[in-house]
Amino acid sequence: MRKDIHNSNIPVRCVSCEVRHKGMCGALTSDELLALSSHTRLVTHDAGEELAGEKMPVESYATVISGVVKLTKTLEDGRQQIVGLQFAPDFLGRLHANENGVSAEAASDVHLCRVPKAAMERLVKSTPALAERLMDQTMRELDEARDWMVTLGRKTAAEKVASFLFLIATHLDPEAKGDSRRFDLPLSRADIADFLGLTIETVSRQMSKLKSEGVISIVANRHIEVAKLSKLKACCGA
Repeated sequence: MRKDIHNSNIPVRCVSCEVRHKGMCGALTSDELLALSSHTRLVTHDAGEELAGEKMPVESYATVISGVVKLTKTLEDGRQQIVGLQFAPDFLGRLHANENGVSAEAASDVHLCRVPKAAMERLVKSTPALAERLMDQTMRELDEARDWMVTLGRKTAAEKVASFLFLIATHLDPEAKGDSRRFDLPLSRADIADFLGLTIETVSRQMSKLKSEGVISIVANRHIEVAKLSKLKACCGA
């Protein structure tokens, strides 16, 4: 593994990683990062590709470098439900699990940093700071899941759609700053409706309403521009 001339113990791929400090690797020393990097590989998946199958053996874990990952559960009759979305620098996979509890699919083009299961679990056991960082990420995801339960259970259709757009706007690019955002929707209208427990027609109607009120701009159906995040947040409900 080639090293950076200014950070002799840090691999070049890690030095240039935009999410390294915010993800699990932010808890590692340069020597620990070097040890981990000998096992990692950077992979790219096109939108729609399956990343992990539900009830399939766990062979590796990954950090999301960019893009959006869609998590789904399948019912016995074949119906699917979107149960979550993951963004950079989320950790993809459940430590020490023998099989995947959910299916993971690339909702958009996705870049991942993958590490084999055995190598990752060895490093977690020997690195308390890494274990703590992963626990912090898990607790954050649990808090966000609970907040989303409130969105699905108590908010109006208008508030649900605004909350979804705010989620994407604030999570898609971890480096974004300021009160404006531009992004392409990583989910189809059908997937958004599934995620929010609404009909496709209701999703389209509420997005058109947000557009008419000047909260968002919609270009070519999938590209969204938010002039003021604060204005969009105000539409999300308490």
